[in-house]
Amino acid sequence: MTSLLLLDKPEGLTSFSAVARARRILGIKKAGHTGTLDPMATGVLPILLGGATRFSELLPSHDKAYVAGIRLGITTDTLDITGQVLEERPVSVTREEIEQALGQFRGKIRQVPPMYSAKSQGGQRLYELARQGIEVEREARAVEIFTLDLLDEANIYVECSAGTYIRSLIDDLGRALGCGACMSSLRRTKANGYGIERCVTLEQLEQGSDAGFIALDQALASYPAVHITPTQAVRFRNGGALDLTRVQIQNPAEGTLHRVYGEEPFLGLGRIQGGELAIARLLTQ
Repeated sequence: MTSLLLLDKPEGLTSFSAVARARRILGIKKAGHTGTLDPMATGVLPILLGGATRFSELLPSHDKAYVAGIRLGITTDTLDITGQVLEERPVSVTREEIEQALGQFRGKIRQVPPMYSAKSQGGQRLYELARQGIEVEREARAVEIFTLDLLDEANIYVECSAGTYIRSLIDDLGRALGCGACMSSLRRTKANGYGIERCVTLEQLEQGSDAGFIALDQALASYPAVHITPTQAVRFRNGGALDLTRVQIQNPAEGTLHRVYGEEPFLGLGRIQGGELAIARLLTQ
C-alpha cells in the first residue's frame, strides 16, 4: 500500500498515536504524517503510507487552514486551554476592536515558536525542555497568514503557510488587545491541498472504508508527467539520469520536477538538471 491517507484526527490523540493506529488497522509497517497536530486538535492529518513516506517534503502544497477557538482574558504556559493559567484579566473588547487587531497579523509576519511545541532546538524537542521547567531563547521565524477572519467573538478562520503556530497567533492577538488570550480549540480544515471533506475517521477505517486514500502520483499531480521507454525505465530505476534529448519534455526548465512513468506504474520524481532528467526520488514499495 503506497498512497496518501487523509485522516480526520480525533481529539485526545497525538499525531504519532493516530498514525500508529491507522498503521495497525491497515496492517502496514511504514507510515508517517506530514505535519503534527497537537493532541487537543482535530482534523486533516495527511499520512503517507509505505514507500510514499519518502516523498513527504516533495508534496506540492504545505499550506494549512484552521478554525480555532479563542478564550479572551486568560493566558497559559502552553498558550492553549490545557495549560496552567498564568494570568486572568477582565475582558471589555468589542468585535470591532478584535477585527482591527487581526489586521496586523495578516500577510508576512514573524513568530516565536512556543516552548510547548515539537520544534527541535539543540537536539531536544522544545516541549521536553518545557516539561522540565526550562525555557530557552527561540529565534523568531517568518510565516505568512493568507486569510484571517473573525467568525464570531470566540472563533477565527486561518489560512497560513506551513510552520505557523495558531497558539502563538492567538497569544499575540491577546497581547495586542491588552487582555490576553489562549487557544480553546483547534480544527485543521485543510492540509497539503486537501480539505476535511476528503478525510476518513479511524472508526471508518476499522469498518473497512476505502475513503480518504489518494494515489501517490495523484497527490503529486501538479508536477507534469513524462513517459519513458522500458529501457529508460530500467536505467531510471537503477539510479541513472536520462538525457533530455531522448525524453519527451516540452520546454524543460532547470530544477523543475516531473512525474516519471514507464510501461509500469509511477516510478518516481525526476528533476531537470544540467541537460538531464535526474532522479529526485524513486518510489520503492
